[in-house]
Amino acid sequence: MATNDVFTRLSSGGSLCFGEILVRLATPDHRLLSQSPSLDVVVGGAEANVAVGLATLGRNVRMASRLPANPLGDLALRALRSHGVDCRGIALSEIGRMGLYFVETGTGLRASRIVYDRKGSSFALSPAADYDWSELFDGISHLHLSGITPALCYGTAEAAIHAAQAARARNIVVSFDGNYRSLLWDERGIDPRPILADLFSLADIAFANHRDVSLLLGRTYAGDGPARRRQAAEAAFSVFPNLQLMASTARRVEEADRQFIAARIDTRDDEAQTDEVLISSIVDRIGTGDAFATGVLYALANDRDIAQAARSGLALAALKHGIAGDFCLVTPAQLDGFLAGDVDVQR
Repeated sequence: MATNDVFTRLSSGGSLCFGEILVRLATPDHRLLSQSPSLDVVVGGAEANVAVGLATLGRNVRMASRLPANPLGDLALRALRSHGVDCRGIALSEIGRMGLYFVETGTGLRASRIVYDRKGSSFALSPAADYDWSELFDGISHLHLSGITPALCYGTAEAAIHAAQAARARNIVVSFDGNYRSLLWDERGIDPRPILADLFSLADIAFANHRDVSLLLGRTYAGDGPARRRQAAEAAFSVFPNLQLMASTARRVEEADRQFIAARIDTRDDEAQTDEVLISSIVDRIGTGDAFATGVLYALANDRDIAQAARSGLALAALKHGIAGDFCLVTPAQLDGFLAGDVDVQR
């Protein structure tokens, strides 16, 4: 299947994002959890972040998930609806609880730290059979998943694989963000490679880098320079015949709030690499990878070439560093202005 065919199908309908929606509790003013008498509350989650980002850019987006039938579930549902996400695929469940995660925001040489508290969530306890993909895929041309969903438990892994299989059967483009979370996989005590390989084998588009390829193929690939990153991409293309495009970022960290980031896209017969951009005075690093995925998907769905898609992804990732919370709330006009070099006060 040609890469151009994937782009054409991507633009023909809306997007469906499938995954767990979380409530994030973050310490203000760069405090440690042990120091903070209060926590800032926002809604997030990898797939929900992409859903909101795409909706803010004007794309029709539906979210499929499960939330508890309580005020925290209502909070999450309202947050997505307020940003234009179609929430008909989100059910409120009497079983389980709200998935949470806690963030200590780093500064200087102290890195940020995340603590998960999501075991027994309504999403994790929902059987794969709960999802009617024939209904959820109505009007949809693109499914987005991440590696966080299969890391949670057997049921969510099964649901993610069923979703991707159902999408491929309907000629729907599948994008998969590796999002490897060692803490979640280690808690389950299983080898993640067979499950992740199944999902990569079903994907047309992968958000992954040389480390993901090394994990999947059991061979070390270096990421120091475009040639070595191309080598890792070609190895992935040789093993996963459905895969048509890989997109990734390279981040160079000097301090928690001073970093350099570049973007890259590889297809089977082409590649595009951006220059590094400096990210300083960072407000919030969480969700920047999801912002990158959002920018790439948005550009590809609007018939942009891979060089433009790489720049669009990098732009959204860069802008998200200056936005508090999980969501990347950047409009098309703001994205175009940033790409044009407009960083002055907008009046």
